[in-house]
Amino acid sequence: MIGGTIGTPSTVRLNSAEFQRIRDFILEACGINLSPPKRVLVESRLQRRLAQLQISSFTGYCDYVMTPTGMREELVHMIDALTTNKTDFFREPVHFRFLQEEVLPAWQHSSTSRPFRVWSAACSSGEEPYTLAMLLSDWEQDYPFQFRITATDISTRVLEKAVLGIYPERSIADVPMPLRRKYLLRSKDKDNPTVRLVPSLRSRVLFKRLNLMDKLLDVESDFDAIFCRNVLIYFDRHTQMQVLNKLCQKLRSGGYLFIGHSESVHDMQLPLRQIQPTIFQRR
Repeated sequence: MIGGTIGTPSTVRLNSAEFQRIRDFILEACGINLSPPKRVLVESRLQRRLAQLQISSFTGYCDYVMTPTGMREELVHMIDALTTNKTDFFREPVHFRFLQEEVLPAWQHSSTSRPFRVWSAACSSGEEPYTLAMLLSDWEQDYPFQFRITATDISTRVLEKAVLGIYPERSIADVPMPLRRKYLLRSKDKDNPTVRLVPSLRSRVLFKRLNLMDKLLDVESDFDAIFCRNVLIYFDRHTQMQVLNKLCQKLRSGGYLFIGHSESVHDMQLPLRQIQPTIFQRR
């Protein structure tokens, strides 16, 4: 017990000063910019944490999470509660076509013998890195080729789901049928049909927790492709530039950066040249 008594979670309200305190803290901790209209969302999502910790006010919750113990034990749960993770298999398919039609053939004709390295930098529940794993595994069957996929996210909750590799059957609507047959196992539950990635594919993805706001990003360097899609929209412009500069440091010369279609690097001083609206190459 952290302290205090509490009724139902819905009885705890978040006032403007408490919201501002949480807003400043989350911005500094993980770069997420919670705009004023998000106050109701923050209140509703954190009420469950207050109930579980038996804390009677948002002020008390802030006091706790900002202590060394709270930073170590509660921050990850706070981030899990406040982050929205929406992704799909083969989301923004132009990126995967470019990978298949441009990047991999060029790699095949290069003289390098090292593995092709890809980083899914905001992988959410795993659909993006598993899409990459399906495509790269197919390429591997036709050409002498090795690859490694690193997948990271700030949320431990979605990473746990990603490691399991189990999804509702409706989520695979955009997965081509040949890939479904090769890489997906169907459940026998007709009331709640699910699919699971085959073990050989799950083993090709290394999942780990990572905060893009960390000063030093704990992943290898010289990636050939980095997918960081639909996460920059949660950052203010200064934080976007900080994150993009760190990503560029992890990208080899000639490697590719893929961002979301609602994101832009316009007027940012980055070592990138634009190939397509949301595809960039490291100079």
